[in-house]
Amino acid sequence: MAGAMWPGALPLLVLLAVLLHPSRCTQGKVNFREKEKQVLDNILGPGRYDARIRPSGENGTDGPAIVRVNLFVRSIATISDIKMEYSVQLTFREQWLDERLRFNDFGGRLKYLTLTEANRVWMPDLFFSNEKEGHFHNIIMPNVYIRIFPNGSVLYSIRISLTLSCPMNLKLYPLDRQICSLRMASYGWTTNDLVFLWKEGDPVQVVKNLHLPRFTLEKFLTDYCNSKTNTGEYSCLKVDLLFKREFSYYLIQIYIPCCMLVIVSWVSFWLDQSAVPARVSLGVTTLLTMATQTSGINASLPPVSYTKAIDVWTGVCLTFVFGALLEFALVNYASRSDMHSDNIKKQFSTGEIEHSSSIDPSSELLEPDGSANFAMKPLVRHPEDSMSMDKLQQCEIHVKPRKKNCCRSWLSKFPTRSKRIDVISRIFFPIVFAFFNLAYWSTYLFREEEGDE
Repeated sequence: MAGAMWPGALPLLVLLAVLLHPSRCTQGKVNFREKEKQVLDNILGPGRYDARIRPSGENGTDGPAIVRVNLFVRSIATISDIKMEYSVQLTFREQWLDERLRFNDFGGRLKYLTLTEANRVWMPDLFFSNEKEGHFHNIIMPNVYIRIFPNGSVLYSIRISLTLSCPMNLKLYPLDRQICSLRMASYGWTTNDLVFLWKEGDPVQVVKNLHLPRFTLEKFLTDYCNSKTNTGEYSCLKVDLLFKREFSYYLIQIYIPCCMLVIVSWVSFWLDQSAVPARVSLGVTTLLTMATQTSGINASLPPVSYTKAIDVWTGVCLTFVFGALLEFALVNYASRSDMHSDNIKKQFSTGEIEHSSSIDPSSELLEPDGSANFAMKPLVRHPEDSMSMDKLQQCEIHVKPRKKNCCRSWLSKFPTRSKRIDVISRIFFPIVFAFFNLAYWSTYLFREEEGDE
């Protein structure tokens, strides 16, 4: 019985062994990398795809190709006030639909195709209109890739570094805010053929903890900037980066040192007027230091035709220091004038004493007679004299005594004009400088807030 069943069971065992053989099982697995090569050869093979022809519009129409753009700002290196430019490193991405690149995704297993050569497919002719210089990154490999999705959507991504122009308005410097733009436009395709749009959602992203030495990135805004020329209208995108200048650096390096120089120049008012070398050297030293500080500030800024906030500050501080030096010149002149007046008074008082001692007061009351004897003159009071005396007494009764002036009584403590000038300057210079500070900070801080609004 068993021997009769063996011939029929043998073919079944052989077939089962063949089906369960490992080589048979491996043939059922699909090599998707090989399939990816086949798909690329199929859609980008010779005579199948022409990169010179732009893709059709949305829904296969003959309208313009729509390219959606988004950016990732990796770093902002420098913002130069002199050259009015800034450097930025970013990842730039474009995405568009090219129906000629559709392929079979094998049930969702082949998610996308990857290319590293941009010239294999059609590319938008985008350029940065305010670029001064830029370069791609090729370490270790070129930082660029192209992804083609099953529906024909193309994603292009590249890392680039750019130096872009940034026209600045420095009227409020260093209490200013600057807007630096990044403009992207089509070079040759007009809006009839190519339109750039910002990607929906979050088109611009900035790396976290972005630190700049003298600025703070407050916010950024995306907008459109289409331009019309005699050859047509060209699509354009822009992103405005709003930078606020950090004021603490300028407060420590400019404003506080200038205030200290102005206050040091006032020390001259407390020095004795006869200390000419000390007062002159103090005034000249502070004046030269202030002039050097002003020159250093202007060297770090471009020559502009308008007045900046820092120019007002340094100009007024320089005026105060120069005024303190001129004050000493006036004090020195008043001191020499006081000495000259004192000498004249001394000479006049000495001459009066000598003249009065040479005249005998009794000779006016004696009158010589014919016998060479002297007789007393009678003292006769005329009626006119009595009337004038009565009138004088009446005027004295009606005239009110002068009120005492506080300032005059206080200045009377300093007999010389030179000393009075020093004392007045001790009060006048600080008060005027305090009023200037009040007007300066209220004006420019208010203008800053108004500019923000």
